[in-house]
Amino acid sequence: MKKSAKDQRWVFWDDIDSEAGGEKVKRKVLAYSKDLMCVENHFETGSRGKLHSHPHTQITYVVDGVFKFTIDGETKVVKKGDTMLKTDGVEHGCECVETGTLLDIFTPMREDFV
Repeated sequence: MKKSAKDQRWVFWDDIDSEAGGEKVKRKVLAYSKDLMCVENHFETGSRGKLHSHPHTQITYVVDGVFKFTIDGETKVVKKGDTMLKTDGVEHGCECVETGTLLDIFTPMREDFV
């Protein structure tokens, strides 16, 4: 499997293989350093990102599709162009309503993803 490497200056999308990120979810870990990480997630309709929390601040950008997100007990429907902020330790998760892609930015980087 072709993966990106820490501090890799150029990461070309076509050069990185997708990996399982959950049932009916595929993930590509793109550019990252010890302080910051960019991850693309492709969800099929009906797939879920289970409720969880982690010691990272995360911003999620909806590239396309429709998702129902729960953050800190509050649920909203989001679509292309919307963003969500999930601070360190806040419980969050989602359900994919229409097949789509989410772009996640983490600080610091997620060691568990590499």
